[in-house]
Amino acid sequence: MEVFKRGSKLLNILQDEKRQQILVLLCREEQLTVNQITERLTISRPAVSHHLKLMYEVGLLTVEQIGLERYYRSDLDDALLWLKELTASLEENIKNKEKA
Repeated sequence: MEVFKRGSKLLNILQDEKRQQILVLLCREEQLTVNQITERLTISRPAVSHHLKLMYEVGLLTVEQIGLERYYRSDLDDALLWLKELTASLEENIKNKEKA
């Protein structure tokens, strides 16, 4: 069940409330720096950086370096694709159980 293995890291990252807040903020804004995120949320700069790193590693964000600043954007395409695959896998599993 590759679809479940793929999603476990994503779900682990999304279970944290602060990461959820950051992701919602980035979905509302086109792009933000660490400092801009820190100003909008009550999270320290090091904590924001840590959360962004984890979210980037699982593919929820993209990063663009412009001058000295790194700009973060939400990138939910892979997460949405995974959710579709998960839904299809679960539906298939239910159908197979109904046939048995």
